Amino acid sequence: MVAGHLQEKKGYYYMVLSYTGVDGKRKTKWLSTSLPVRGNKKKAETMLMQARRSFDPVDKQITYDTLFSDYLLKWLEIVRPTIAVTTYSSYSNMTRKTVGPYFKERGITLTALKPMDIQLFYLEQLKRVSASTVIHYHAIIHKALKYAVKIELIDSNPAEKVDRPKKERFVGSFYSNEEVEKLFEAAKGTKLEIPIFLGAFYGLRRSEALGLKWDAVDFQNDTITIQHTVTCCNLDGKHIQVAKDTTKTKSSLRTLPLVPVFKEKLLALKEEQKEYKRVCGRCYDKRYLEYICVDEMGTLVSPEYLTSAFPKLLRRNGLRHIRFHDLRHSCASLLLANDVPMKNIQEWLGHSDFSTTANIYAHLDYNSKLSSAETMVNALKGALETIS
Repeated sequence: MVAGHLQEKKGYYYMVLSYTGVDGKRKTKWLSTSLPVRGNKKKAETMLMQARRSFDPVDKQITYDTLFSDYLLKWLEIVRPTIAVTTYSSYSNMTRKTVGPYFKERGITLTALKPMDIQLFYLEQLKRVSASTVIHYHAIIHKALKYAVKIELIDSNPAEKVDRPKKERFVGSFYSNEEVEKLFEAAKGTKLEIPIFLGAFYGLRRSEALGLKWDAVDFQNDTITIQHTVTCCNLDGKHIQVAKDTTKTKSSLRTLPLVPVFKEKLLALKEEQKEYKRVCGRCYDKRYLEYICVDEMGTLVSPEYLTSAFPKLLRRNGLRHIRFHDLRHSCASLLLANDVPMKNIQEWLGHSDFSTTANIYAHLDYNSKLSSAETMVNALKGALETIS
């Protein structure tokens, strides 16, 4: 039976259970009794005793003969408080749908897991999914086994002896300036107008465009600060939105100039939203008053709506199919075509390092190749005359 005591917090009793984890560290678990402090001490003490007897810490359930598939689920619960909600959602979905069932079907235990077992899993999955997806599987397996080594359930990490697939180089689609002009015209007056402009002109990610708030726009100094994001994921069987005051990386937190045409559009939109709020009254959605990308009823334009509505807009207007994220690539390609240095593009897009930008967009930098060709012609002018 684990140790425990009652703790008063905001007028209610809480049960604080204490135990030693498999890593040898002392841990606590807070459980609410939902009982007000006044007049409920005996009830709370009874609940505490029951909780102490029945509480079974997840990390104390891991043993040497635990199936690897079961260990993965227990590891997920252990790391859940330490990782982002969206990261946990991704790990959980991949583990429960693919990784776990594969190893469970084969009855492989944690301690019996061999590098070849993992390698065969990768080879099997490559028949149905991309190398990038298998690399995500590898990340989960490697991290889970690294923890098993840390708490001395296994001596070494078998995932370190496995060859993971080589990541495929992704080449995104992009629009020309003529296509972007047609897209802006098609989106005018729709819920997609602002997100599309933010994606194509500023190169914002979907999460950054939908997460833009009014307080991020400085109309006096003409700047826009990218500092808040809105994403979505499936968590515990429910589809949820995740809003946070952080961006993908530290470099993604950036301040961009507010250009005159967009400033006028935002000022007009601000007045328009005030009128919608007045007309709708109580029906207006008060949860998203801070956000820019909302509909007539004040409801935030959701990530899944943007993803599904964007290709429909393209089809209705006879535009070539691209993903919403490809607007970001379009922004970069237009900057490159107009001789903007790669370093400047890195800062505009909010990439964490120069190599990321260069790896993605180097194949589009044709102007620099023309410059290199001209340099070589001038340098080898005499030699070239001999072959003419």
